[in-house]
Amino acid sequence: MSAAEQQDATVADPASRRIWLCADDYGISPSVNTAIRELIMRERLNATSVMVVTPSFRRSEAVSLGILNSGHKRVAIGLHVTLTAPFVPLSQGFRPLRDGAFLPLEHTLRAAFLRRFSRQRLGAEIATQLKAFVTAFGRPPDFIDGHQHVHLLPQVRDAVLTVASQAAPHAWVRQCGRIMPLRHRMADRKGHALDVMSQTFRRRARRLGVRTNPAFAGTYAFTDKADYAALFPRFLHGLPPDGVVMCHPGFVDDELKRLDPLTLLREREYEFFIGSEFPRLLAEQGITLQATERRVRA
Repeated sequence: MSAAEQQDATVADPASRRIWLCADDYGISPSVNTAIRELIMRERLNATSVMVVTPSFRRSEAVSLGILNSGHKRVAIGLHVTLTAPFVPLSQGFRPLRDGAFLPLEHTLRAAFLRRFSRQRLGAEIATQLKAFVTAFGRPPDFIDGHQHVHLLPQVRDAVLTVASQAAPHAWVRQCGRIMPLRHRMADRKGHALDVMSQTFRRRARRLGVRTNPAFAGTYAFTDKADYAALFPRFLHGLPPDGVVMCHPGFVDDELKRLDPLTLLREREYEFFIGSEFPRLLAEQGITLQATERRVRA
């Protein structure tokens, strides 16, 4: 370990756990972007993943986000690979499509498991999204993940890991396997499916020398009855250093309503993170959201 790395590793309280609290979907709408940047400024988030395919994403949004790391690093910035409707590919010739856009999630799932995607076209689209990120931010992403977890799907995972190993070798890629007893995993069907897919994902990442996070949390049923403040402490239970908690804070605007069904729950998450209970919970758990880069364990 270099002297600089040793210094970075000792900035935080040595008794604390540094985790990644990652706001997905930066770029989906101006109001979501504003909410995420505010939470980063207040040190309530230390990671966000960017959708470069959205109509609202502009270089100015990248500049505004990148400025938050001037002086010292506040936030890790990743690429949120997007391959589902209503968004449109950035590359030429991507197939299959519906009305010029990616397939809806359920059809994307079916196509991936039946291996109906072209490996070449998948790789080209993911590489094009990565290139758009580099053009906007002037550097490769700190990490890579997927909108609606598409990066874990058959065919897609191989394309993502190959592009990451070749074009962003220093980035880590999000795996979504949780650390909890099996009886608790089964209670969350979506989380359990991600656990299963992540087993293969981790093996293939190791084969290519791509780093991944050691654990993941943050899934829950996106229903009006969801009590995010009550759910969040469960995400932290047993989470090791460099574990990732996914979240979706934001403000609702017309663009978000047009593009995504997850709306008011974003504001509920924002209110939790901006409130006084959240930092108190982190202190009680011995958790820090320091964003100074350290190597994520393979």
